[in-house]
Amino acid sequence: MRIGELAQRGHCDVETVRFYEREGLLDAPSREGNGYRNYTSDHLVQLNFIRHCRSLGMGLPDVRVLLSFQEHPESACDDINQLIDRQIARIHHQVESLRLLEQQLHALRESCQVNRTASACGILQNLRHAAAGEPCECHAEPVNRSGADHPGGVSV
Repeated sequence: MRIGELAQRGHCDVETVRFYEREGLLDAPSREGNGYRNYTSDHLVQLNFIRHCRSLGMGLPDVRVLLSFQEHPESACDDINQLIDRQIARIHHQVESLRLLEQQLHALRESCQVNRTASACGILQNLRHAAAGEPCECHAEPVNRSGADHPGGVSV
């Protein structure tokens, strides 16, 4: 199959296929006499594997590691488990960061409760203060809405 068909069947762009090929994640296809790439069903399986890993938030280095394990199926899977454990920890950190961001945005939104003109808007005032290096509502120490202190001394 040609690159367009592979991309379509893999639910991605042609540029994505080319990128994975350039990065060495997708095996180089054979070439036809006219220079066109000739992909096989094995390429589609590889592409789907890569895209599935990426859908789980894995970076290219981790995908590369998992592909190497596929090439060496006799290897112990301890390193695979550790890779997934690290990914879980990264996702947990991202979730915590997003929760903090949400709190900051709520604090920013609460700084402007009344419909006013843009010149009197608390949100814009806070953003201007922050841009000038001054304190702002969204980066003030968050208040814990439940009343309990967050582990580590920071209230959330």
